Amino acid sequence: MFFTLSTSPGIEMEERKWEDLEFYCLVNVLGRVGMKSLLLDVPFVCKSWYKASLDPSCWKYLVFPKDLDSELDFTLIDRFKEKYKIENCSVDAFTKFAVGRSHGNCTGLYLPNGCTEEVAKYVADECPALITLSLPYDSIRCESSIVPSLIGKWEHLENLWLGSSENLVNIITQISLACNKFSGLRISSAIIQEEEASAIVTNLPNIKFLLLRGARIYFENLVIILQGCKNLVHLDVRDCLGFDSDDEAVLELASNIKTFNCEGSTLHDYDDGVIDHDDLVYDGYISN
Repeated sequence: MFFTLSTSPGIEMEERKWEDLEFYCLVNVLGRVGMKSLLLDVPFVCKSWYKASLDPSCWKYLVFPKDLDSELDFTLIDRFKEKYKIENCSVDAFTKFAVGRSHGNCTGLYLPNGCTEEVAKYVADECPALITLSLPYDSIRCESSIVPSLIGKWEHLENLWLGSSENLVNIITQISLACNKFSGLRISSAIIQEEEASAIVTNLPNIKFLLLRGARIYFENLVIILQGCKNLVHLDVRDCLGFDSDDEAVLELASNIKTFNCEGSTLHDYDDGVIDHDDLVYDGYISN
């Protein structure tokens, strides 16, 4: 493979091989191609690319597909098994393998659906530098979830995206104790009652980004957040159930927030079932 260099217009271009590119430059480029290419394409180009793909810097930001295990689709795991001639590979094993490639340097991690608490434990031990973490519904859906007890290991955490609001009070209590730079919380398919709203205000008074799109949150609980979180610069409560998007009291309380989105929110669920909460989980899981 070749790339061309030219110092100025009109000067004949010089052809050079990609494998001759300085190693640190190659690592910098490959760190941007994504997990799928790092696993299925890059290592098979040439020896220098394979060597560069093993550098932990290429694995600092890991976005797993939402579904790694599906009977309907040919998933990334299926392609991985086919490429490497592997007979069996679970979601947990694949996730640990990819996370392990970072050798503790991972700063952004978006875990897939289907991984167990064992993966959460592994991430807590192997990724102390995490700044952004997205946990799927599976990891936090039961009251006995270990996630709250793991938060203390991510002292650099600034952004957390959750697949549900279960264990929310315990999770944000631990965040307040361990994560001094925390600024952003996103929850998919949330149910925000008075306890959750009060916990957000009490434990995260300086939070800047709060995304609750598609949540069930009554007017009075939204007011608790609007009155208590004075440093919010972005609040997303679109498509929520429990208050009207044109409520004057809500709009007045949110007038000091730089970006306030509440379109589609309604007091009553006139069209029950219209909101696809599974889609909202994925939207909250990947989108910025």
